[in-house]
Amino acid sequence: MIHDVPTNAWDLELEELFLRTGARFTRVEPRRRMRDYVRGLLGPVGRKNSWQLAEYAGHATPHSLQHLLSHSRWDTDGLRDDLQAYVAEQLGTPDGVLILDDTGFVKKGTTSAGVQRQYSGTAGRTENCQIGVFAAYATTRGHALVDRELYLPQSWTEDRERCRAARIPDERIFATKGDLARGMILRTLDSPLPIAWVTADSAYGQDSRFRRFLEDAQLAYVVAVPKSQQVNGPRIDHLIAQAPPEAWQRLSAGPGAKGERLYDWAAARLPAVTESDGDEPTRQRWILARRSISRPDEIAYYLACAPLDATVTDLVRVAGSRWKIEECFQSAKNECGLDQYEVRRYVGWYRHITLAMLAHAFLAVMAVQEREKGVTRPTHPTSWPSHQPKSVVCWQLNPATILHGATTR
Repeated sequence: MIHDVPTNAWDLELEELFLRTGARFTRVEPRRRMRDYVRGLLGPVGRKNSWQLAEYAGHATPHSLQHLLSHSRWDTDGLRDDLQAYVAEQLGTPDGVLILDDTGFVKKGTTSAGVQRQYSGTAGRTENCQIGVFAAYATTRGHALVDRELYLPQSWTEDRERCRAARIPDERIFATKGDLARGMILRTLDSPLPIAWVTADSAYGQDSRFRRFLEDAQLAYVVAVPKSQQVNGPRIDHLIAQAPPEAWQRLSAGPGAKGERLYDWAAARLPAVTESDGDEPTRQRWILARRSISRPDEIAYYLACAPLDATVTDLVRVAGSRWKIEECFQSAKNECGLDQYEVRRYVGWYRHITLAMLAHAFLAVMAVQEREKGVTRPTHPTSWPSHQPKSVVCWQLNPATILHGATTR
């Protein structure tokens, strides 16, 4: 077994995390196994399955770690709640963004809970896989995965014998990915995580029920939509095509591996919808477009609902933060074995995924603590609104274009 006495800052922080989550395990044995499992997920283990994690921990066989995932009695959802409290404490800021997305886990066979041939954005094609819907939390301090749900296709939920064989609870019925996302948002609103915004890709953003749900929950959002999305009648791509040249401004969607991710952006305020907003709306709806600099014909589209004082820069920041869940998926898979499990049953999936998320959150916190030593956090510039709208929408003009015009007259 790995030695339990902390010897450095890394071990001390990890020990604190273990102490705050220990109450989810009613007996000492699963508590120790959990510690060994998480240390293995964080350690230099080639493939992070029960066999190799057991070897890293000094166990003669993987049976105790397999028992931890399959049969031990401990509160998996309670551990998720502890993870959310930890992330809120270490990474939370008032303008936090909750990001929704799903990822695929390619699997063989037909017995793993929820597995079937279905489209996986991770693989970019139809594969025999499981799909997990996830929520990530992102701020200027850092980002981490904070919730998860296993998507069960109707082919599973309509076959109760198959569900029982995979230990799927009888009360678990079919739920769309959007339904699962809404459930995670509601849980997160009851958590300590401070959330001001929600963002998601077009699979969620094009669903009007999803957007209305966010507005009813008093959450601001920036969600991707397809170019065919209708906005009060016209298609969004037709509205964006009417943008004057001075409406486009070059802004960063956030830092990437090769520096700032610069794009040209155009945004327009939409008219208030009286029957929804009332006489004195407190929020503003927007359309937003992101255009590639090198390939101007590549345009992504967004719908947004934001506080009245929100700027184009705010919308761009939130839209750009959606990539952070992709970074979470990549690092959690590469560094914490998120996708390297060999469990087939429903309970085992949730337990492995939650422990991998805990390990990933720990890495995110440690990275932020190192990065923020002596670092001043940047401030966000504002954008200038158009004072002379000539369209059904109110375009937000590029301040650099306005200044140039004023100085050359």
